[in-house]
Amino acid sequence: MKFVIRLLVNAAALWLCDWLFAGIELAPATSTGMTLLSLGVVALVFTLVNMLVRPVVKLLSLPLYVITLGLFFLVVNALMLMLTGWITSFTEFGLTVDGFGTAVVAGVVIAIVSWLLHLVIPGKR
Repeated sequence: MKFVIRLLVNAAALWLCDWLFAGIELAPATSTGMTLLSLGVVALVFTLVNMLVRPVVKLLSLPLYVITLGLFFLVVNALMLMLTGWITSFTEFGLTVDGFGTAVVAGVVIAIVSWLLHLVIPGKR
């Protein structure tokens, strides 16, 4: 159940970034169903990247977290978003990220939206 909640929260955050920023785009879809499917696939890849790759990157970059007083968190979020875009570029349900600056700002928005939605959704903390 926790995985499904993460998936839905990430889908909502990615949808908001797609809506807010011109540099973050989901693959063009012809119908609402295809848009939801594309969002679901991208959210699934993003969730898996955050669950599998992000802990390794955080561990390896621990000295940078300490030196920058946690601001390296923004870089890691941007890199995870760009990795998701690269992985999904091989499918028809791709996510396009225009640049690193866009990825940093979108990573901040995704972190804030995820935090707010996890506050609202009931469950174990």
